[in-house]
Amino acid sequence: MFDKNVLVNIIEDYLKDSPNYLVDIYIGAGNSITVEIDNDNGVDIDDCVELSRHIESKLDRDSEDFELTVTSVGLTSPFKSSRQYRKYEGKEIEVLSKKGTKLTGVLKSSDDKGFTITVVKQVKPEGAKRKIDVYEDIYFMFEEVKHTKYLIRFK
Repeated sequence: MFDKNVLVNIIEDYLKDSPNYLVDIYIGAGNSITVEIDNDNGVDIDDCVELSRHIESKLDRDSEDFELTVTSVGLTSPFKSSRQYRKYEGKEIEVLSKKGTKLTGVLKSSDDKGFTITVVKQVKPEGAKRKIDVYEDIYFMFEEVKHTKYLIRFK
């Protein structure tokens, strides 16, 4: 079984001067390794190929066999790193809290501990005939969230 920290060091050392960044590493049964990377402008297939070759050059297949997949994060995959939150600031996201509340709004800002979304609520003022849109900012700590996803809308 491979040591995940060794893989993280190999990958982060390679990516340190690159616009790409490590999102996640999964080591499954039979030494099946999946590496997910992202980039603020999108990951190119050549980036995945080059990183895969680099990782393979640093590991010894004679001592331990493995299967390696290097991929970009899917557009609808849940966010796994704070850098992904920064990437999607100003975009519409969906948040599912650990309490079971699902909210849709615009990702306003993020930091190392959490993020703020702006949601639109329909409120009917007293004496008014129609509801009006009211914007509310809601802050979430990362540990309060089950998942956050980029929301794709076709208008």
